[in-house]
Amino acid sequence: MALCEKVALVTGGAQGIGKAVAEALLRSEVKVALVDLNHSVGEECKEELAKEFGKENCIFIQCDVTQRDNLQGAFKTTVEHFGRLDIVINNAGINNEKNWEKTIEVNLTSVIQGTYLALEHMSKEHGKEGGVIINVSSMAAFLHSPHQPVYTATKYGVIGFSRAMADASIVGNYGVRINVVCPAFVDTTLLQTIEQEDNMGKYFQFKDEIKQRMDKFGVLKPSLIAEGMLKIVKDSNLNGAVMKITCSKGIHFHTYEPLSA
Repeated sequence: MALCEKVALVTGGAQGIGKAVAEALLRSEVKVALVDLNHSVGEECKEELAKEFGKENCIFIQCDVTQRDNLQGAFKTTVEHFGRLDIVINNAGINNEKNWEKTIEVNLTSVIQGTYLALEHMSKEHGKEGGVIINVSSMAAFLHSPHQPVYTATKYGVIGFSRAMADASIVGNYGVRINVVCPAFVDTTLLQTIEQEDNMGKYFQFKDEIKQRMDKFGVLKPSLIAEGMLKIVKDSNLNGAVMKITCSKGIHFHTYEPLSA
């Protein structure tokens, strides 16, 4: 995909991985809608990016991704403002084992909803030009944590849903590529939640063990995750791919055994 003048929507776009990929997209002359729940952080991020890349290339939309009408409105606003939509990155995520229902709503349900909304605005079945969707999972889907069972479940779910939808896109001739990124520990505010009992619930007692895992596997910079996402966006051959990003191996892809009868 040639990126100049394309339009992207990034959930959780005002900080961490979302902000890093927004910067990378803007640098590639993509116009970006930052979709985030935090209004003050979102406005601050928009102003910062506008100074560097031009205010006409970036907008902020406050949105609770767990609310269908909110998320639907964010997509509508993006298309009305920029006139099109080509790239959707469903990146918003939380870690909350105490309020585990919320974790499922943010990490999995909103990804499913965001994918379907993206298809409404990009799929050839709706008369659009096609595009690319990247859904953010985690290395927790491969190296599951006994201290984050619900978080782990949501990240497994993102991979299963995304790969099935990638096949559906081929069968249905949607013209939309759907891929997954699975980072290991990343230097974002999400990592800080393991220090909070309100987030970890009964698993709070294991916070030191989680820190030991972080020491063992290392902590990635958000910019590396953004680099991986841009590779996916640009490579028109990638559909249903699962990109892993770790400190030990960098950016690489998971290999699946071919299906047999």
